[in-house]
Amino acid sequence: MEFNNDNETKMAAKAEKRMEQALATSKVLTDTYCDQSQDVTLTTGDINRMAFRSLALQASFNYERMQAGGWLFTILPALRKIHKNKDDLKNAMHMHMEFINVHPFDVTFLSGLVLAMEKGKENISTIRAVKVALMGPLGGIGDALFWLTLLPICAGIGASLALEGSFFGPIIFLLMFNAVHFSLRFGLAHYGYRAGTSALPLLKNHTKRISHAASIVGMTVIGALIASYVHLVTPLEINAGQAHIALQADVLDKLMPNLLPLSFTLIVYFLMKRNFSPVKLIGLTVVIGILGKLIGFL
Repeated sequence: MEFNNDNETKMAAKAEKRMEQALATSKVLTDTYCDQSQDVTLTTGDINRMAFRSLALQASFNYERMQAGGWLFTILPALRKIHKNKDDLKNAMHMHMEFINVHPFDVTFLSGLVLAMEKGKENISTIRAVKVALMGPLGGIGDALFWLTLLPICAGIGASLALEGSFFGPIIFLLMFNAVHFSLRFGLAHYGYRAGTSALPLLKNHTKRISHAASIVGMTVIGALIASYVHLVTPLEINAGQAHIALQADVLDKLMPNLLPLSFTLIVYFLMKRNFSPVKLIGLTVVIGILGKLIGFL
């Protein structure tokens, strides 16, 4: 029993520390909503409206917050219905304008789940952690389902009809693809909301543990993205007599694979903590890439 109590104490301390770190870089003022009443009911029409507005998810896409503007636009009518307190609505909008990047076709599952948590007046830190944890998995599932499976199948059928001279080739392609697309977009919206609503009692009782687990999943996804998408190698060699040692293959990769991408990511993270804006960091990355190529370091 003492061991379990120690674990819960440590978990609570870590959760508190993560919240302090999040609030240090966020415009959110408090972690809990002032008005804890849950008498608002989101109707089928509200969820359908949310799903329809999700079509504009990438309308304000930018490299600082990615889909944040479109994400907030998607759920804003429901947020206004849920949060009658102006300060609560302001806090929710600040949190939902933070960085988010998810597949545009299955995003409604996440938005439905988040709306259920907002309706249940969950802590903002918990909602944020769930968002971060599900961004990567939903992106991977969406790519595999839509771009690598559904699109080639529908395009192949449409192209084969078009090659045979059928006028209906492109029409069949659009009808098949969008029939599945819209069915999943609206279906996942309702499924996500129902799943979130049914899980609210569990969330209420195990908020800290769920937040901790979601944060772990989110960090795991971020680590995988660093190894997969941050490409940084050096062609430098160390010459010792007649021996030629490749710095990348023979030294750095032997110490740790993808050590350079990890190091660069940690440097960028350090600069962000020093209040460097994402735009400045993108410019710095471009400059480092050009100079590194010119001097032969990269």
